[in-house]
Amino acid sequence: MNLKNIFSIFFISVCITGSAAQEIPLLKTSLVGNRIVEFVPKGFDKNKTPSLILVSPPNSKGKIPSDWTLTPKFTLKNNNAGAVLNLEGNISLYGGGEVTGPLLRNGKSIKLWNTDTGAYSVEGGKRLYQTHPWVMGVRPDGSAFGIIFDSTWKAELITNSNQIIYNSEGSLFKVYIIDRKSPQEVIKGLSELTGTIKLPPRWALGYHQCRFSYDSEKRVMEIADTFREKKIPCDVIWMDIDYMQGYRVFTFDSIRFKNPKVLNDNLHKKGFKAVYMIDPGVKVDKQYSVYNTGTKNDVWVKKNNGEEYHGKVWPGDCAFPDFTNPSARKWWGGLYKDFLSTGIDGVWNDMNEPAVNDNDFPEDKRLGTMPYDTPHKGGGNLPQGSHLLYHNAYGRLMVEASFEGILKANPAKRPFLLTRSNLLGGQRYAATWTGDNYASVEHMKLSVPMSLTLGLSGQPFNGPDIGGFLGDTNGDLWANWLGFGAFMPFARGHACAGTNNKEPWAYGEEIEKTSRIALERRYRLLPYLYTLFYESSKNGMPVMSPVFFADTKDPLLRAEDQVFLLGENLLVVPAFAKEPALPAGIWEELNLIEGEKTDKYQAKLSIKGGSIIPAGKVIQNAGENSFDPLSLFVCLDADGIANGKLYIDSGDGFGFEKGDYAMLTFNAVKNNDTVVIKVSNAEGKRNINEEVKKINVTVLLNGKTYTGSGTLTDGITIALK
Repeated sequence: MNLKNIFSIFFISVCITGSAAQEIPLLKTSLVGNRIVEFVPKGFDKNKTPSLILVSPPNSKGKIPSDWTLTPKFTLKNNNAGAVLNLEGNISLYGGGEVTGPLLRNGKSIKLWNTDTGAYSVEGGKRLYQTHPWVMGVRPDGSAFGIIFDSTWKAELITNSNQIIYNSEGSLFKVYIIDRKSPQEVIKGLSELTGTIKLPPRWALGYHQCRFSYDSEKRVMEIADTFREKKIPCDVIWMDIDYMQGYRVFTFDSIRFKNPKVLNDNLHKKGFKAVYMIDPGVKVDKQYSVYNTGTKNDVWVKKNNGEEYHGKVWPGDCAFPDFTNPSARKWWGGLYKDFLSTGIDGVWNDMNEPAVNDNDFPEDKRLGTMPYDTPHKGGGNLPQGSHLLYHNAYGRLMVEASFEGILKANPAKRPFLLTRSNLLGGQRYAATWTGDNYASVEHMKLSVPMSLTLGLSGQPFNGPDIGGFLGDTNGDLWANWLGFGAFMPFARGHACAGTNNKEPWAYGEEIEKTSRIALERRYRLLPYLYTLFYESSKNGMPVMSPVFFADTKDPLLRAEDQVFLLGENLLVVPAFAKEPALPAGIWEELNLIEGEKTDKYQAKLSIKGGSIIPAGKVIQNAGENSFDPLSLFVCLDADGIANGKLYIDSGDGFGFEKGDYAMLTFNAVKNNDTVVIKVSNAEGKRNINEEVKKINVTVLLNGKTYTGSGTLTDGITIALK
């Protein structure tokens, strides 16, 4: 091609795009962890792109490895920064956090601009409630890498097979790349940079029941009583916005919820916890103490002319705390003391993109939030900046303020906080759910890859609205969804106002029975689940993992997103799954509850060869003793060996940080016609002799079961005959 043609192509490109992208050279590269490299472009300014993703700024540990091959290219185009990572070979791409679509992200793109998107309807589902500028690539040999674009600016993330492209609408940013021997090690590297979840209270792993809204104290107790009368396990009842006085946050309706402390006490007596919603929008009302104290403390987001920014949410005109400012976060956190003194156990931060119903902005008619140029004052380590910079961090800063306030109000309890909006790294403060889905088979199936992708993006504590939030749900859809949803990390049934009742008994006796079986299976597995959450709080590993984790070199597993793993050792195959790709090796079917095997709605469970799964008895809430007796399900590997772990603590509080816990290890060895199981307390100081008095063992071998029992102190021998 001659110079004239080259110039012509360049000229046409400039005319079409406005200007050509300028490549920005690297200012520095640094090794900041085990095969973790930081890339800083020339011209980067932390006062233009502060980090809200990392736990803390990483320290340099020397030069990058000599075999390092992954280096991003930075660009500027119309003063908007971007970065590209070119790929070689057949790379399977994952991540992006909260996304619709398949688990395998090759050839996909998403918009990173947190948005209230009922039924995932905005931009065809490419723009959701959270921002995770993170992609993981897995090579054919099973080795993997991950890339963080450390920016909160509005952006687009494109995952082509030969390139990962991040185009922002803001200033230059840093990039971090992790390159390790496996995807599991890459996820651990992600947690080293962005942090892990806090160990939740044990009750948060039970089943949750919610509706927009249970509209009175009387109705709440009817729901709670029905769970107990029908012996359907449940731990939590949720209060949506109708408990408030005119949708004013931190208030209670004077007629329908006139005595929240009595309500919460009554729920506690029946073994329930109570979670209440708090939105960021504060009603503009000079007779309202929260608005008045916020005004007095100068916490509100303001317009460029210095006036309070007001946007319409549920109460009408609302003011919004400027969570970029430390004093505003402190003020917000302080509001929880009196609120939680009524006996509230957990908090739900919703509408915190922030969602605003004034959709009349010229830059984007579906913006649904503050105008781009709305200023945020910053403070502490955060600079002043526009909403275009801080929008994607608004929910993340809100949950940080909420978490700190909840912990200060109840320092002896582990906070439980759920959020709709968040940012990569925000798992440090809150669990999440996948937003306002729809009651359809499509969204039921979609919930599996959505939750898997969140787990691969650093947020293991997540799940969908089981049954679908929007639209009516029929019994068949509910039972199918609960049949596998009972094994997702966060298990909550929810329903929108105006839709039919969506409790487990709402669809007749047959569906009530199948719902009970599904939840009894979850509750039997609480000891295993709680152990997985403890490990995740230490190393960031997903609780719910894709099946390719079972064999990272098997190409047939790379795109499988109908089925999933709980931890490493339990395979969950939903009833809807059609010809799924399953991992090779020894997998024995696990049955926990009488009648589950013949129930068409129940997910099939299988244990991996070489593993021991701890389980408890059927309980109605997580406050009951699971371990009377403790059950162990043993599946031997080809060498006749298996092992497993069980973490036990008080279920709440922080005594475990001072050694008040036990980590039991189980080892099984086959010797001729017997299997010998030994139990040891590998870690911790907790005396569990009163909790675990008897151990029932089931050995699963070649489709047959062999049983026996023993105690903590005795080796248990199972005869294979």
